[in-house]
Amino acid sequence: MNRKPLINRKTIPYFLIAPIVVIFAVFMVYPICRSLYLSFFELVSGSYEFVGFQNYVTLFKDETFWKSLFNTFIFLIVQVPVMIGGALLIAVAIEQKFIKGRAFFRTTIFLPSVTALVAYALVFKVLLNGDHGLINYVIELFGGKGINWFYEEWPARFAIIISITWRWLGYNMIILMAGIQSISNDLMEAAEIDGATFWDKLFYITIPMIKPIILFCTITSTIGTLQLFDEPYILTAGGPNYATITMGQYLYDNGFRYLKFGYASAIGYVMTVIIALLSVFQFKATKEEN
Repeated sequence: MNRKPLINRKTIPYFLIAPIVVIFAVFMVYPICRSLYLSFFELVSGSYEFVGFQNYVTLFKDETFWKSLFNTFIFLIVQVPVMIGGALLIAVAIEQKFIKGRAFFRTTIFLPSVTALVAYALVFKVLLNGDHGLINYVIELFGGKGINWFYEEWPARFAIIISITWRWLGYNMIILMAGIQSISNDLMEAAEIDGATFWDKLFYITIPMIKPIILFCTITSTIGTLQLFDEPYILTAGGPNYATITMGQYLYDNGFRYLKFGYASAIGYVMTVIIALLSVFQFKATKEEN
């Protein structure tokens, strides 16, 4: 007698992927939906009360939020182009034929991106110390005046930019280097025979050939910068006078310091919209150029 199998072969793949689907739903989908729900509520006397769009209205009138948005875009506008441009130049330089010890340089420059975040932030806090930090010592050694890195607005912002760039430069360099290695050597040799200089090859061959990879690095770096939290939190705690507070840190403060989960959820969704709009803009800008 033929027995019908307990599980149909067509349903086996669904059983196999069921665990990851459940995990994704519990730890990703549910929090996203729950935070959207909470953004319309406010915690009052231990219970949530529906307030509609009041959290969003309050948010757009909040001076601290606008300052956090301004700071985040300062980091984005200054740090991302510097980091991507620096990573590209270093990747191109290391891939030159006359460079010896390429593996050493790749490893050395990439190492900061796998360094423990808190550890490297604390190292920068010591290096940039206004009283006895190594950076100020070198500046004064050459006749300059020491900088109060963490107690003045713009120096504090540049301290954050320097630390982020140091950490993520090597990460982007490795990705760009993979794209550069995919360019045909015959193309480069033909350009050299025609008399192309280093800069000619960079601007007319390398950059056009790896544009999709540059776009990928730019978008991921943009998203990471808009979500920036760790460095400002550890190095400056958002100070002085909210000069380095970011949207990510402001979200954290409202959610976990002041327990305003509804307000924090509204901040999170505004961040999501901003990230989505910037990503779409970058895609369209690159498409139009192509």
